[in-house]
Amino acid sequence: MVTPADELIEEFEATLVADALPAQYNIAPTAEAPIVVSTSTGERRLGLAKFGLIPHWAKSPREGVKMLNARAETVAKKPAYRDAFRRHRCLVAADGFYEWETIEKKKVPHRFHLDGRPFGFAGLWAVWRDAEDKKISSFTILTCPAVGAVAAVHDRMPVILPRESYGAWLERTDEVDEAALMKLVEGHLGSYLIDSRVSPRVNSVKNDDASLIEPIA
Repeated sequence: MVTPADELIEEFEATLVADALPAQYNIAPTAEAPIVVSTSTGERRLGLAKFGLIPHWAKSPREGVKMLNARAETVAKKPAYRDAFRRHRCLVAADGFYEWETIEKKKVPHRFHLDGRPFGFAGLWAVWRDAEDKKISSFTILTCPAVGAVAAVHDRMPVILPRESYGAWLERTDEVDEAALMKLVEGHLGSYLIDSRVSPRVNSVKNDDASLIEPIA
């Protein structure tokens, strides 16, 4: 995520509650990344949370590495995600994501994007507390069957919601219309994604610089 904070504020019509949103070119599991949540009064807040959902009932924050993605087809029913789907939906701010293709036994990275514009993955968030009541905010990203350019590389892809769906996805209500939420998921922007081959340096999370997102031949 390299989009400046002011552009994210405009895209999501949100208030920034983090001290800063540093540029990140290679976000790894358990790292912090920007998400947008809605308060009970409808205010959208843009802040940071750890990648990998840590449910409130988890014994340890290590549970988060097992819950990086939630399948859209089962998220409303699966016990690990059901409560968050009903009460704690979020948008994960992004401007691209990586997938890998195996060619001659080598992992070849691709970056999928919407020609530079920021967007929101459909996500779920949670707050976990330790024995000393220290809070950790975390999130997971919904995935669906791959379409368009992604389908040539991988069988799954993150759910990217159109801007007009942000409000309905974030809305907090006592009665949750699961069918309506799944309609939002079905209207994702996957078919509009652009595929760019990028440097194999992205294969190591130790690398995190602007060269990682530059297209290569």
